[in-house]
Amino acid sequence: MLGVSDVRRAMEFWCRALGYIPREAPDDTWVVLTPAYGDGPNVSLGLSTTEVQARPRVHLDLYADDQSAEVDRLIGLGASHVDWPDYPPDADFVVLEDTEGNRFCVIAPVTSGSG
Repeated sequence: MLGVSDVRRAMEFWCRALGYIPREAPDDTWVVLTPAYGDGPNVSLGLSTTEVQARPRVHLDLYADDQSAEVDRLIGLGASHVDWPDYPPDADFVVLEDTEGNRFCVIAPVTSGSG
């Protein structure tokens, strides 16, 4: 469950970001999102008054075949780039935040070695 301050705004972002749809009609406090096609985990969005954490203990990692294109697409949907000071020199991830300030990462494709 992701805590959000505006369930409908967060629903719009995550439905478009993940290709999900609401399982039932949303209300102002809760919605469960499910994959539009095929199987996959549900994602719940619930109204929360708790402040967003700069270093959340739990966050989503989204794996992308084209990390740069996916980051651009998500920013076009309303995500924001996070100026995160702890990127390692060889970072395979980019930290973004959704329309509610919840942080998540976009992970580059895994490249396998030759041996």
